[in-house]
Amino acid sequence: MDNTQKKAILISLEDSNTEIVQLAETLGYTIQKEFIQHKTKPDVNFYIGCGKVDEIKDFFDQTEETIDLVIVNGELKPSQWFSLEKKLQTNVYDRIRLILAIFEEHAERREARLQVKLAQLQYERPYVRELIHRAKAGEHPGLMAGGEYQVDDYYEMIKRQTKKIREDLQKIRENRELQRQTRSKSGFYSVSLAGYTNAGKSSLMNLLSGEKVKVEEQLFSTLSTTTRSITTKNKEKKIPILLTDTVGFIENLPACIIDAFHSTLEEIQLADVVILVIDGSETKETVEKKLRVSINELRNIGVGAPIIIAINKIDLIDTKTLENLKAHLEKTSISQDYCVVSVSVKDKKNIAALLQIIYDSLPHMVHVTFHLPLEEKSQAFISQLYRKTQVLHIDYTDIITVEVECNEKIKEKLIASSRAVNGKVL
Repeated sequence: MDNTQKKAILISLEDSNTEIVQLAETLGYTIQKEFIQHKTKPDVNFYIGCGKVDEIKDFFDQTEETIDLVIVNGELKPSQWFSLEKKLQTNVYDRIRLILAIFEEHAERREARLQVKLAQLQYERPYVRELIHRAKAGEHPGLMAGGEYQVDDYYEMIKRQTKKIREDLQKIRENRELQRQTRSKSGFYSVSLAGYTNAGKSSLMNLLSGEKVKVEEQLFSTLSTTTRSITTKNKEKKIPILLTDTVGFIENLPACIIDAFHSTLEEIQLADVVILVIDGSETKETVEKKLRVSINELRNIGVGAPIIIAINKIDLIDTKTLENLKAHLEKTSISQDYCVVSVSVKDKKNIAALLQIIYDSLPHMVHVTFHLPLEEKSQAFISQLYRKTQVLHIDYTDIITVEVECNEKIKEKLIASSRAVNGKVL
């Protein structure tokens, strides 16, 4: 990312603009001035009224600062976008275009780059149509470069690009499904991290996995899925779990992004357990709002697995504030259907409690007891049990007795492996 601080102004129909300001900062812009116009619905021509547009134009004429961008806290129609750019003579981004620009900067892996490109194509089609319409009317003659491109040709190119990207993404999706099936057959449970962007999902991933996933204090620093195995010092719990970090939520996540990132969001949909991470250091009203947004997104994705709400960053608030937050959430009934645990990833507080809730929320585990010959060949099978199951008890006498709990999906496979070393199952 270019670290040069760029300047922007903000147009909004409401007073609450914290989120859009954070999005702008993530893209490297500082908001120099906010222009607020309280309207029940956007103006048809400019999104805001003509008087407010003139006020902004006067600001541009009078200010000595260079304003690089106009950001609109809303979704513009193509005609509104064109009218604003023409009137203000500068680049205009609405909320969706701003998010897509952030995604483009943060997309590192091939899949993420393809997903972002697909979302951009879907978003830009009506804008291109508007520009072509105006170019034909002589309002934007530079677009068509002297008539080199015909409308049909241009849209055929967009359709071909979209089709090719969807085919490439489908291949990646199929490969991920094969990996998922292999992991499941090997006895691994799948746990996905979800939640509002910048709530601490990647930090929790690092803590639980003992590895280092990139963590940045920016919105949407994670676009691609990252999967790691959970490690814990609790010797009594060795259930094989794969933890996946995914793209963060945000209010009114654009439909073009939901569609383009379907294969990524599918990791949440197909998980055995979902950990919904919430930033508990924010005001209780903000926490409630973001929790509602996240739960609605999970429902829209089609999540049917148990959901654990992890209230993170409690190291930043005192006990009374935390209790007030919990009471507020209980009063609103928003968390009544879910297990709730307050944690501090930074201080590693209540992480053991979170792990226990994860274990308790996993799908049905079966109890199996193996009798194995006291021979060297049994050790390889015992090592397999330690990798793929929770070993409850092991006893060496004239035979080896091993009691385990395991994923029901691999029970028969383990029994077959035990018989290969002349073992028996009780």
